[in-house]
Amino acid sequence: MQPRCAWHWNEKDRPLKLFHYAAPQHFYPLAGRLWPWLALLASALALAGLWVGFMVAPSDAQQGQAYRIIYIHVPVSWMAMIIYLAMAFWSVLGLVFNTRLSGLMTRALAPTGALLAFLSLWTGALWGKPMWGTYWVWDARLTSMLILLFLYLGYIALTSAIEDTRRSDRAGALVAVVGAVNVPIIYFSVQWWNTLHQGASVSFTQSPRMASIMLTGMLLMSLAVWIYAAAIALWRVRSLILERESHATWVQQLPEVQAHRAWRGAT
Repeated sequence: MQPRCAWHWNEKDRPLKLFHYAAPQHFYPLAGRLWPWLALLASALALAGLWVGFMVAPSDAQQGQAYRIIYIHVPVSWMAMIIYLAMAFWSVLGLVFNTRLSGLMTRALAPTGALLAFLSLWTGALWGKPMWGTYWVWDARLTSMLILLFLYLGYIALTSAIEDTRRSDRAGALVAVVGAVNVPIIYFSVQWWNTLHQGASVSFTQSPRMASIMLTGMLLMSLAVWIYAAAIALWRVRSLILERESHATWVQQLPEVQAHRAWRGAT
């Protein structure tokens, strides 16, 4: 008589498998396996996107060579908004299910989101000077993107100022959830108000308003920035997990932690 297995995998167990990775102890090795491959893929896509955008795509009939800033500006602008929505998503999970990983992931995403929001404003200013004759105007799109940068910086400052991690995560989650209302304002600002900023070049409801080779370069760069953001968030969350779980037995048993302890002892 063959022994009976105590547990069998089936489709109904898949949600349990996902919740398994909600624990930092199980998510840490998964993030370690994923982030190097994602970083490599992002680098390859970025090289391809830059080559298409700056070497292959023709100049624009109206904007000349200045339009090429979109290969940086548009992807980082999209991703700055998406990352904040991702922060709001993780924050809701943390508030509802009280998962430890939620606060860590939100913290890991915030610096990248702030960087991309800054790059969006900076590249927009570089484009605005030859097109509008000035680096900055208090346009609805620009102002709402500046508010997004302040929301990122405010989240980082708030969570860093509160020493108690539970209170810090909860306060940061509230900022992320409330601040998420700014994202649709950024996206629809060119439709709701009379703005200098041009409308979307790519829409789900209309055909693209650019040549296919230009669109290819922009989509390659957008995918590269998206994957880069995922890679750097996974890399950063591993550091945050080690910092927060430093006294846990499973952390002390990690090979990299033991190697670091041995190196410090030798020096």
